[in-house]
Formats: sequence, C-alpha cells, structure tokens
Amino acid sequence: MSENLLRLQVIIGDQLGIEPSKIKPNANFTKELGADSLDVVELVLKIEYDFDIDIEDQYASQIQTLQGALDYIENLENDS
Repeated sequence: MSENLLRLQVIIGDQLGIEPSKIKPNANFTKELGADSLDVVELVLKIEYDFDIDIEDQYASQIQTLQGALDYIENLENDS
C-alpha cells in the first residue's frame, strides 16, 4: 500500500469514526461510509490541510471515494 493511501485511510477514519483499515479505496463517502455533505466538505478541508494542497472546488465536488482523493493527490505529485 502506498503511504498516501494509508494517510488518507487515517484521515477518513478519524473524521468519520471508522477503523482506518476497514476503509476500502472504492468505498463511497456518503453511500458506504455514512458521511453527509458537511462530512465530505470537512474531509476535503482535512485532506487539503494534511497534504498541504489546495483542491479546487470543481474537483472537490467530484471526489466521492478514497480512490478519487488518492488519484487527485498523486496527479498533483506527478505534475510537480
């Protein structure tokens, strides 16, 4: 597993009160992990803070899974 994946599992687990190891990459934040719209906004803010990145609003609204967040972060790293 990648370091970014593990970091995201911890962030999401902390925010949603879920054991990080139980969070699968393709689990949908709202449908499978029980997050509401405010939880998702808080998740995006926490990811931005912890990874020291800025996720543009147009992309933030499209991130619905851990894998979506991971893809966004890894694309940023590859573009650097």
